[in-house]
Amino acid sequence: MAESGSLPTGFGELEVLAVGTVLLVEALTGLCLNSLTILSFCKMPELRTPTHLLVLSLALADSGISLNALVAATASLRREGVAGPGVSHRSWPYGSDGCQAHGFQGFVTALASICSTAAVAWGRYHHYCMRSQLAWDTAISLVICVWLSSAFWAALPLLGWGRYDYEPLGTCCTLDYSRGDRNFISFLFTMAFFNFFLPLFITVISYQLMEQKLRKTGHLQVNTTLPARTLLFGWGPYALLYLSAAIVDVSSISPKLQMVPALIAKTVPTINAINYALGSEMVHKGIWQCLSPQRSEQDRTR
Repeated sequence: MAESGSLPTGFGELEVLAVGTVLLVEALTGLCLNSLTILSFCKMPELRTPTHLLVLSLALADSGISLNALVAATASLRREGVAGPGVSHRSWPYGSDGCQAHGFQGFVTALASICSTAAVAWGRYHHYCMRSQLAWDTAISLVICVWLSSAFWAALPLLGWGRYDYEPLGTCCTLDYSRGDRNFISFLFTMAFFNFFLPLFITVISYQLMEQKLRKTGHLQVNTTLPARTLLFGWGPYALLYLSAAIVDVSSISPKLQMVPALIAKTVPTINAINYALGSEMVHKGIWQCLSPQRSEQDRTR
């Protein structure tokens, strides 16, 4: 992995700046859209339902991913020191402890986002296809389970099973896949099964069953393919990179190519916000109330 004190191998100054700019755009877009989603839930009592609680959990997780990307972006865009006449470099400014905290926070929210997607899929299947409505106790238990499980798996690298280190860019931190030893491989496959493949399976099966049942009635009101595709194409490149690191020497993979999965994954909060929030007419009303409180108050009094 890259060292934090110098320009990373394989990257020029402009390339670090370009990656930082992309991260900044992704972070601000994700934060804005998911913040509006969260505010709309707080604003509209109609959205305070067990099913929407699962979407709220997803929006909170995605906001955390965007916040993590914002920290990485500021580190990438921040100039530090002078390496020579007229030459500066960009690096992680928060030290080793900051790197561990950044890696932990990013991993918690990433896992919570993946598992919340599966919880939303199951919740929607229960809502649309079961005779009984999703209970508050069930929804709250699901949310607690998602976040406790995510915190548990994210804490393991801090305790020695896996570890956090700088990404190739040197301005952000993630799970260290550069060693490819037994410690990493055992953690990777166990974690990936419970936090990627299992949630992906639940998401695919839930929406397939929902589509089969609702197509017969003609009341298919949700996108049944985008959630699974977002999981697969948003987090799949990370899974592929980690799998490659477990099989081959990661130094044979270009540092620029190693940064691609991170940039792709940071688009997930925006896609989720568009799919789950902006695709809902009720959430539209909540967002409109947040943006135009006076107009919304006039509409209520009419």
